[in-house]
Amino acid sequence: MELANGTYAWLVTGYRQAREVLADPRFSNVPPQRAGRPKPDSPAERARACLARHMLNSDAPDHTRLRRLATAAFAPRRVDALRPRIERLAAGLTADLAARLEREGTADLVDAFAFPLPVLVIGEVLGVPEADRADLREWTYRVGSPADALAPGAVDEAWSALHSYFTALIAEKRRAPGDDLFSALVHDTDEGGLDDAELLAMAFLLLFAGYETTMNLLASASLLLLTHPGERAAALHGGPGRWAAVVEETLRHASPLEGTTWRRTTEPVDLGGGAALPAGASVLVALAAANRDPEHFPEPDAFRPDRHLPGGERPAPHAAFGHGPHFCPGARLARLEATIALPLLFDTFPGLSLAADPAELPYRPGLLVRGPREVPVKA
Repeated sequence: MELANGTYAWLVTGYRQAREVLADPRFSNVPPQRAGRPKPDSPAERARACLARHMLNSDAPDHTRLRRLATAAFAPRRVDALRPRIERLAAGLTADLAARLEREGTADLVDAFAFPLPVLVIGEVLGVPEADRADLREWTYRVGSPADALAPGAVDEAWSALHSYFTALIAEKRRAPGDDLFSALVHDTDEGGLDDAELLAMAFLLLFAGYETTMNLLASASLLLLTHPGERAAALHGGPGRWAAVVEETLRHASPLEGTTWRRTTEPVDLGGGAALPAGASVLVALAAANRDPEHFPEPDAFRPDRHLPGGERPAPHAAFGHGPHFCPGARLARLEATIALPLLFDTFPGLSLAADPAELPYRPGLLVRGPREVPVKA
């Protein structure tokens, strides 16, 4: 396919082929040197460059070391211990949403609920003091916004602020660790642990991967339930198992990650069916397309949570969290947030309805993430 900048890449859309590519070491995650358009040096650009060392842009053995440390920090017992705090944060946001609906009549679920909850939760993961989380939310909002949506310089200021903040946070965690997951990463010295540059990259990765994907999951699930009243009623009366099925079907049907990060072939690869990729080719795996492959998911475009219930059609495992060595280590946390937040939201607002035509809602741009930019509702 031809990209917007005039270059070409291979697009992988089939479920089988997607899983093969994601598990094949011949597809490297390391970006080529001087990839993309050159940008002038600036504090913001240097802050962005910190991301270049995160584990999504690495291969074994570096990736193996970085992932082992991250996986240990996201161990099930550590993630499950966050449940009471997530419940309190979700309850607080729900109360704020109720006040806004009473005051203004309408509210945007993305701005009032789907975005702030994962940002606050990842603040818990990173051990960010509560007094600083409003700033973290503001900086994160700016960095994740389209370039033309804010005042000139606002995005660059946010990048620089995040870099400075996390540099100071790492120093503080080294001096006085807490019981948060990020402190565990700072003080894990196995295999040499992480140096400060790697910790900065990990902080950015946890922040953006932790909020962007879960925000899209919550926003898309809410929109799907608001436009599928039968499934909404079934979830409200079906208990935790039904809500878990709603989450899994949303992950399949409305993949929060539309595509993976870029891969590059290190040698010629034949994927069959006439798809012979040369060495050095850029490759994008479209998770959203793989999750709707009709050879693996009956009625792929239908939103049907009952696929994931015991005794259901037992569909193939969806690919929303990737596959292979780069499978998302935060998958358990994303599922936990969604299975807490969605029942609370719809139990609290049984009469919630859309305040706009769903066909006209804007979606987030780009090839990486997918989700509605706003979901206007009324009580």
